[in-house]
Amino acid sequence: MGSMTIKDIAKLCGVSVTTVSRALNNYPGINQATKEKIMQVVSENQFIPNNSARNLKRLESNAVAVLVKGISNPFFQPMIGVLEKRIHERKYTFLLQGVNGDEDEIDVALELVLEKKPKGIVFLGGYFCHTQEKLKLLDIPCVIGAVGDIDEKSGRICSCVHVDDVRESYKMVDYLCRMGHTRIAILVASREDMSISAQRLEGYRQALRANGIPVREELICYSTTDADAYNMERGYRDMKRLLASGIDFSVVYAISDTVAVGVCRALKEEGKRVPEDYSVAGFDGLDIASYYIPTITTVRQPVEEMACAVADILFDAIEEHRPAQHRIFEGELLVRESSRRLV
Repeated sequence: MGSMTIKDIAKLCGVSVTTVSRALNNYPGINQATKEKIMQVVSENQFIPNNSARNLKRLESNAVAVLVKGISNPFFQPMIGVLEKRIHERKYTFLLQGVNGDEDEIDVALELVLEKKPKGIVFLGGYFCHTQEKLKLLDIPCVIGAVGDIDEKSGRICSCVHVDDVRESYKMVDYLCRMGHTRIAILVASREDMSISAQRLEGYRQALRANGIPVREELICYSTTDADAYNMERGYRDMKRLLASGIDFSVVYAISDTVAVGVCRALKEEGKRVPEDYSVAGFDGLDIASYYIPTITTVRQPVEEMACAVADILFDAIEEHRPAQHRIFEGELLVRESSRRLV
């Protein structure tokens, strides 16, 4: 049974990965009967020690894990590349782990910590709001990068590197308002989403109010699921739906450049011109936005600089034992061919 994982133990016991981790680390507050049940299952399955214990000790000194929520999102690819390079330069082992949208990133991290013993963890993407008690279970340096928001209490334990998505989204929508647009459609993730999408939607609302323009709920287009909220297919599909609805708008603001590309494709198929008939704007500053025809107006996030900051802060914590640090980068509004001033 040497291949058993903490997730397997949790499933056998009918509890969460967090509960198993608390039991294994002898944390107070866990129900005694539950703890005894977990330890019995652990013992029966020889989970600790397991057949890879010797390898874990060797990995403990040089592994860094990067956990990505939304690993298929092209925004994260350059960040992952920079992190991999910087981690290898410091003679650490690079561990990459994808996290599904419905998974708790801390539960995934706890499993990884017990099995691979990394010296530090980088979290990319998602919405990071966890209790201090849960974060303390990791017991290793952590840096959160490119998240929509971070809870104040979480920020006391984990370092964070990101842009202010509310402010940067405000910047984009304020520009569109100044170009004469008053009916601005926005494509966001699902109503339940509390991550980057929610922050960018808040920036949209604030910019409209600041310009004296009412927020029209019919112009807020929510994705049916968060799983495909940031891809081209979603932009294409929802743009078709928006056009068919007959709702009046002059510009579409997509919460990512990939969604904006899908929007442009759908408009072209429907015989609409960009920007003559409809303006289009995106977010992130992906390469595809600068090569698509027309080039797409967007807010560029300094992903390479952010990734370098993530690496520096993590190694400061690992090697110098520095406390949590927080860095907020500024985005850059790039006005391109896909947007125009209304006459």
